[in-house]
Amino acid sequence: MEDSPHTHSIRQLMDRSGVRFGTSGARGLVEDMTDPVCFAYTLAFLQAIDAKPGGRVALGMDLRPSSPRIAAACCAAIHHAGLRAEHCGVLPTPALAYYAQEQGIPALMVTGSHIPFDRNGIKFYRPKGEITKADEAAIGQASVSLPEATSMPLPEVSEAAQRVYADRYLRFFPARALAGMRLGFYEHSSVARDLLTRILHALGAEVISLGRTDRFVPIDTEAVSEADVRQARRWAAEHGFDAILSTDGDADRPLLGDERGDWLRGDIVGILCAQYLGADAVATPVSSNTALEKCGHFARVTRTRIGSPYVIEAMEALAAQGAANVVGFEANGGFLVGARVEREGRILEPLPTRDAVLPILALLCMTRERGIRLSALSHSLPERYTASDRLQDFPAMQSRALLERLTASRDAVGALTADLCGPAVHLDLTDGLRITHENGEIVHLRPSGNAPELRCYAEADSQERAIGLTGECLARIRDQAPEPIV
Repeated sequence: MEDSPHTHSIRQLMDRSGVRFGTSGARGLVEDMTDPVCFAYTLAFLQAIDAKPGGRVALGMDLRPSSPRIAAACCAAIHHAGLRAEHCGVLPTPALAYYAQEQGIPALMVTGSHIPFDRNGIKFYRPKGEITKADEAAIGQASVSLPEATSMPLPEVSEAAQRVYADRYLRFFPARALAGMRLGFYEHSSVARDLLTRILHALGAEVISLGRTDRFVPIDTEAVSEADVRQARRWAAEHGFDAILSTDGDADRPLLGDERGDWLRGDIVGILCAQYLGADAVATPVSSNTALEKCGHFARVTRTRIGSPYVIEAMEALAAQGAANVVGFEANGGFLVGARVEREGRILEPLPTRDAVLPILALLCMTRERGIRLSALSHSLPERYTASDRLQDFPAMQSRALLERLTASRDAVGALTADLCGPAVHLDLTDGLRITHENGEIVHLRPSGNAPELRCYAEADSQERAIGLTGECLARIRDQAPEPIV
């Protein structure tokens, strides 16, 4: 249908603005996420979930400079729909999601997570959790009428969501569980920097602030920069920490370093956290480390496409099949709990959205219970190592053309990886192209769902080998690209 002067089709708005759904919410360039665009998306979301006038909607944001403006547009749409925005301020995405779940209300989080500084996004939650792909389709098919004013001042901040979220962990983990631990917190612009510090102090840890910034830093826990690798090792050598911790910008992905300053891979963190919680069924994307299956610890494992909606769908399917203790995690370390967990008489309520705080606390407590250093936790797992990196400013069209060429031709696959890993024995098209080779090594190529990037994941029997495979494959792709890649 054609838009009237005041009525807008979301599908047409997507095409005009370039703001569209990725693997986790609506994302776009800050300059394209205008007040009318953000207002329209919010109104369409409230229509899609049939939110009734008179209710509340929880609203939160991250520390990007553009987030308060976008939140103000979302707030205006909530008000226009006859609902009241409960402004939860700057807080972790999982804190907002948990509060909304506990209150039985919808929520919107203004965040671009880990994506570059010039982008932002909005993540939407039904009262029972993240919206589904079906909800995304319904939002895309909606039409909304916009008033002249598409922004309003944000209400006074409520601290309730942060209190409820902190209580979730302080009820589950033993009192003073981390007493005597000396932790470095690379705070940068993480929304969790104050709240997580309070939780750690309450559990008895000493926390030393490292690297807090006023400038937004887009930390990607799947592609940690060389500068952050070197800095963590310098901090460890200088301060003698038991661990160094951090999160991405909206604190739904953990970054945990051992006493030597070596960052743990997110999928290893996920496996260990699942063990700590006594999970019997795990859902995780195809890109996660195969040590999950090889360790033999879990009765059921389901592999999915990359993105929390697919992990959540798989967790629900596992529960429907009778699994009692269902969890999920992504290769970035974000951890999801699909059902109530009981451990030594203490209860952890479900939170089926990515969370950074739970896996950080679980692994720190695990080291205390086992009487070992953090670096030794993974020694019980099979020796499989993963690495990942990305080509930035790599257009989605170029990524699709590359994968189509590789998928259509084993010779093309061989030209890329045969001299590195030997013959390819299996191609997995679950999400992108995952190539398993005769020697057991894996190379996985996938376009990012949130930004113009091509990601490469590799798995091998040593960390050095996995890092080398990732770097060499991306270098070959960059050198063969038809246009220069910055």
